[in-house]
Amino acid sequence: MIEIKNALTEYADAHTSGESQVLAELREHCYAHYEDSAMLSGFFQGRVLSMLSHMIKPEVVLEIGTYLGYSALCMAEGLADGGKIITIDIEDDTQNVAKSYVAKTEYANSIEFLLGSALDLIPALTETLDLVFIDADKPNYSNYFDIVFDKVRPGGFIIADNVLWSGRVTEPAASHDENTSGLVEFNEKVLGDARVENVLLPIRDGLMLIRKKVNRPKDEGDIPVYELSV
Repeated sequence: MIEIKNALTEYADAHTSGESQVLAELREHCYAHYEDSAMLSGFFQGRVLSMLSHMIKPEVVLEIGTYLGYSALCMAEGLADGGKIITIDIEDDTQNVAKSYVAKTEYANSIEFLLGSALDLIPALTETLDLVFIDADKPNYSNYFDIVFDKVRPGGFIIADNVLWSGRVTEPAASHDENTSGLVEFNEKVLGDARVENVLLPIRDGLMLIRKKVNRPKDEGDIPVYELSV
């Protein structure tokens, strides 16, 4: 993965509020011990996820793709009182690392770990979701979107990571591999879905912010007319 990185993004990093000590330790641990460390959300994106969570104040967050738990901890910072994050991954080893770092924080009782295929586990969830974060296998992004959509409350949000895929989504279709094709399909699917509004942010490797529209009665937006008595 190639991050969007230049003097302006470095300036933005330098003028962004800091992360917690546990997050800093987790980030350093990842970069020191994992060849696939690019999978970690990283400092700036983590602060964006934290800020969005603070703005949404979700009661229930679903994360598809735990990795080392960095993004889950960032989103936990904005949970509503009594809120929780359900995070799913298929890799036992990395999820155990995530559990060990989460246990060091005040969010230890607010993050629930599920191990297995998200496509198998999500249908059994009974919670109404305020926020979904998709950061897993790219060919299944459209499937994840479809399977969570009815569980997201009207006005709720879905965020998808890596939607720019190091710029490969802009290359000719003939050169696309399975991951790139999956992301292009997802980006076009979201853009064409009348049930949502979206914005693609060129942050790091691309964040797609999606808001599920609220269906209001047609006359709800009418402005009432009042007669004034003289």
